[in-house]
Amino acid sequence: MSGTIPVLATYVNPYYPYQQSDAVGRGIVLLLLLFSVFTWTIMIDKGILLYRARRNSLLFSWLFREKKFPLSIYRKSAEIKGPVARIYEAGAEELLTFYGIPPEFAGQYGQQIPVKKLSTAQIETVRSALERSVADQIVRLEDKMGLLATAVSVSPLLGLFGTVWGIMMAFCAMAIHGKAEINAMAPGISGALLTTVVGLIVAIPSLIGFNFLSNTIRQITVTMDNFVEEFMAKVKLEQFEE
Repeated sequence: MSGTIPVLATYVNPYYPYQQSDAVGRGIVLLLLLFSVFTWTIMIDKGILLYRARRNSLLFSWLFREKKFPLSIYRKSAEIKGPVARIYEAGAEELLTFYGIPPEFAGQYGQQIPVKKLSTAQIETVRSALERSVADQIVRLEDKMGLLATAVSVSPLLGLFGTVWGIMMAFCAMAIHGKAEINAMAPGISGALLTTVVGLIVAIPSLIGFNFLSNTIRQITVTMDNFVEEFMAKVKLEQFEE
C-alpha cells in the first residue's frame, strides 16, 4: 500500500459557519429561524382551518341540493360550521324578513315555511346579502395570508443581505491584512453563505405552503360563489311555483 495516498475522513460541523459569522450574520440567521417558526405555525393553523372549511362547505352544499326549497334546512344550518353555512344563514334571514317571519320563530314552521311573492328589488336584496357574506368569509379565509406572503418574499432577501454583508467583511479583512489567503477567507465566506442557505430553507417551504393554501382558498371561493347561484335559483323557482 506504499503507492496509495491516505484519505482523511473529515466531518464538517454545520454549526461551524455560524461560529464564523459576525454579529450581523448571526442576527440574520436567528431572525430567519424565527421566520421559519412563524411561517410553519401559520401554515399548519391555516391548513387545518381551510381543510375543515372546505369539508363542511361541501357537506352543506350537498345537503342544500337535496332539498327543493331554500329554507328547508334553516334549522340545520346552525349545526354545521363552515363558510357556506354562514352564507346560507345570511340569505335565509333576509328571505325570512321579506316573508314577515322573525328568524328566531322560523323553527316553528319546520320545512313548510309560508312563502310570499317577492318583488325584483327584494330578490336582488337577498342576492346582495349573500354576496356580502361571501366577501366577509373570503376576508376570514385570507386572514394572515399577507403575513405569510411577506415572509416568503423577505426571507431570501434577508439571506442575500447576510451573504453580501459577510463577503464584504471578508474582503475588508483581506484589505486590512494586505494579502489574500484562501485559508483566511474561507471561514468568513462560509459564514456569509450560511445566511443564503437558511433564507432558502425558510422561503422554499413557505412558498409551497402559500401556493397550496391560496389554491384551497380559491376552491372554497368557487364553492361559495356556486352556492349563491344555487340559492338564488331555488328562490326564483319557489317564487315561480308560488
